[in-house]
Amino acid sequence: MLGADDGILSTSSLILGVAGSGASHHAVITAGAAALVAGALSMAAGEYVSVSSQRDTENADVSLERRQLEQHPAAKLRELAGIYEQRGLPPALAGQVAQALTSRDPLAAHIRDELGLEDRRRARPLQAAGSSALAFSCGAILPLLGAVIFSGSQRTVATVLVTLIALAGLGVTGARIGGADPLRASARVIVWGVIAMAVTYGIGAAVGSLV
Repeated sequence: MLGADDGILSTSSLILGVAGSGASHHAVITAGAAALVAGALSMAAGEYVSVSSQRDTENADVSLERRQLEQHPAAKLRELAGIYEQRGLPPALAGQVAQALTSRDPLAAHIRDELGLEDRRRARPLQAAGSSALAFSCGAILPLLGAVIFSGSQRTVATVLVTLIALAGLGVTGARIGGADPLRASARVIVWGVIAMAVTYGIGAAVGSLV
């Protein structure tokens, strides 16, 4: 949601800013396309670095857990049993469960129950980068298409309308997923979208009058 929202608003604002400067239709479309590509790559790179750091931290925790298991197996067994006791198991049963899981795969048991890491939830940098780039691109393509199809004053109106409709749709969708008020969520993104587009268009118009 956030990636698509960024793609919609940043691309439409850039298109309106360039259009406000009085640039040609070709320049506006070029700027919009550049915004889509640069934004998607920026989102992907940022997400990759962020999630890679998280992955490095997870790997460091796993390596530490592996060393502790090799050096202090009995203490780690008691630690695992203690975790199950805290979750409500009787001491005897907690010890049996810990012993059974340790006999099968001690590292996996500690990674899951002590560190709270599951394989399907581990950080995946490439997947995160691809998802962010795709979400941004899906959002950015909407105002760009409006600018491609229309020209002149119609282009500005079309870009604004497409942006507001898309933002409202994302706001309502996000609110329903999160159980919030759809009207308030959509109004919030629309208000800030209007502000961002108006400011960018105004700056573009001011710069264009000076050049």
